Amino acid sequence: MTNALRCFLFVPGDSARKYEKARGIAADALILDLEDSVAQTNLPVARRMVRERLEADRSDRTQQLWVRINPLDTDLALADLAAVMVGAPNGIVLPKTFSAVEAVMLDHYLSALEAREDVAIGSTQILVVATETARSLFTMDSFIGASPRIYGMTWGAEDLSAALGASTNRAPDGRYEDVYRLARSLCLAACKAAGTEPVDSVYPDFRDLDGLHSEALQGRKTGFTGKVAIHPAQVDPINSAYEPTEDEIAYARRVVEAMENAGDAGTVGLDGRMLDMPHLKAARHVLALAKRAGAS
Repeated sequence: MTNALRCFLFVPGDSARKYEKARGIAADALILDLEDSVAQTNLPVARRMVRERLEADRSDRTQQLWVRINPLDTDLALADLAAVMVGAPNGIVLPKTFSAVEAVMLDHYLSALEAREDVAIGSTQILVVATETARSLFTMDSFIGASPRIYGMTWGAEDLSAALGASTNRAPDGRYEDVYRLARSLCLAACKAAGTEPVDSVYPDFRDLDGLHSEALQGRKTGFTGKVAIHPAQVDPINSAYEPTEDEIAYARRVVEAMENAGDAGTVGLDGRMLDMPHLKAARHVLALAKRAGAS
């Protein structure tokens, strides 16, 4: 978990200006997009631009570079992969899956292309966008043990809305409607069951940074280890939300100290609360997050 990426930032594959701007931002990974943000007529240009960026930064990357390809059930995905694998991307973002079948298929494609391009076999990771189709909600457990390449999974409310024929995915109070909360919960639980990283979905209103920070903070406390951004302004609020506060760190240290000093006792009292092993695990998780963020 300490090596988990806090923030993935989407960058349209055919925009040199947005890519140059993103390189100076504190996102742990950039997702060079060949799917929704690129018109199909411009895909050949986008593939060439993404390949050139990957090749230019192949030996000295300050950020990880991932590529979102088109869905595997289209005739675009293989051309995407064939164009970009020469640049050894850190990972591939796989959209609109129905089950782990697509992730396994992508695993095989990556092995063949890594061999062709003299890239270390197995080095290209996969981030699955796991809830963008209606069927996917019934197959989340298929990802458990599916492929060692799977870094983690994220979920998508926008494409799921389209798949369900919905006009909105949020209630008037701003909360997600039930089916999208279910998708988010299934993504989190499936990742924990599979031992992979749960990555929270995008926050579409890039001007509402307070709302973004609140959602990211709630996601971190729920168990997500990172979040996807769609605009450079969203990166700092996400990074901040995924760093424990000084009060959280101080309390976690007290919990660890109290439990370790309890000896063979399975429980211990602290501030009027009874603590046991789940509380110790939670405290150690907070301290691991703090270590990841470089907090003292």
